[in-house]
Amino acid sequence: MNALVDTSPYVARRERVFAAIGDDIAILPTAPEVLRNRDTGFLYRHDSHFYYLTGFAEPEAVLVMVGGNERKAILFCREKNLEREIWDGYRYGPDAAREVFAFDEARPIAQLADDLPALLSDRRVVHTPVGMNASWDAQISASINAVRGLSRTGVSAPSTVTDLRALLDDMRLIKDSHEIALMRRAGAIASQAHARAMRFARPGQYEYEVEAEIAHEFIRHGARTPAYNHIVASGPNACVLHYNDSNRRMQDGDLLLIDAGCEYAGYASDITRTFPVNGKFSGPQRDVYQAVLDAELACMEVLKPGQSFNTYHGVAERVLSQRLLDLGLLKGTLDEVLEQKTFTKFYMHRAGHWLGMDVHDAGDYRKQGVWQTLKPGMVLTNEPGLYIRPDADVPEHFWNIGVRIEDDVLITTDGNENLTAATPKTVAEVEAACAR
Repeated sequence: MNALVDTSPYVARRERVFAAIGDDIAILPTAPEVLRNRDTGFLYRHDSHFYYLTGFAEPEAVLVMVGGNERKAILFCREKNLEREIWDGYRYGPDAAREVFAFDEARPIAQLADDLPALLSDRRVVHTPVGMNASWDAQISASINAVRGLSRTGVSAPSTVTDLRALLDDMRLIKDSHEIALMRRAGAIASQAHARAMRFARPGQYEYEVEAEIAHEFIRHGARTPAYNHIVASGPNACVLHYNDSNRRMQDGDLLLIDAGCEYAGYASDITRTFPVNGKFSGPQRDVYQAVLDAELACMEVLKPGQSFNTYHGVAERVLSQRLLDLGLLKGTLDEVLEQKTFTKFYMHRAGHWLGMDVHDAGDYRKQGVWQTLKPGMVLTNEPGLYIRPDADVPEHFWNIGVRIEDDVLITTDGNENLTAATPKTVAEVEAACAR
């Protein structure tokens, strides 16, 4: 049991939800437990929206927020069960959960179905995750129908069900100081892991050996799980954007592209670095690497308040296209390359995404066709790349060079903060890290 939970961020977020729902009701379940096979479960991970409002990480839990004059936050959770705690570990139970996490009430999860009709009575709108899963939709529908069955007693049922996630997505897009502190830590841990990989990797090793070093660094700093499946891709595998096998034996002369981030206290980091397995870039490798680095640094310059989210994507495309022309990998003028999008042969993804509790975090990129404007507190990735597969039109010395460079960027009032700046990035820094 952790009796030292700082509940203030969660209470403040719930207050914002109360203000938004008025006299209505919000109901938010956490994620279900999922079997890995037969009777063995995956390591449990809470629902991000639920945890954002509660700080409560146990499964089988639902938050109910009753608006209006009653205005109360009720947690439904598992009861204390000393026998199950022998097998599965500590449970808060309703009494401790109410006290520790600052809820107005806490009730056993077994009461949820019986209590929901009364809680829904005379509420006009139900805010809940619509379409999250069929069983939850069915439970909400059944509860509303139960209220309808009481209409002769003068009770009215909700007439509207709206998706609570739209409200929470907008809230989560701007990180508060509590979240930023956790993301700085997640970035620092992942930075150390990438530096460790550079020191460790050598020709003749398997990709999974390097992956093990990354996992070791994550776990020893308290980040038990990765934020997503690691990409540890050497040689031709570096040109596969979501390569996950990690089973190739690395060769002298290979580049190794590692896209790996940890989850720390519910928040993700997301870093990509590319480095030579033998510690020294070849001439063509250095040329491609510098092209990607130039694009990433140019993107950093425009990641600031007031810019459109789409601006840095355009910067990445322009810089990379010019470098591809300079290297002879594309023909024509810069305007022609951009208009015809011939650069997509070598650069086929966007320059980044929102980052937070999820690695591809909540929040719209466009609203009604207009790109979001960057604001202080937003966190996103900056990750241009080039991927050069063997092709008759490509000089052979460029074949199988895949490079991506990715940092995690917090938008500040006067520009940005690179949360992963400690990770070696320039050619000189990367080669020095490998030499250690």
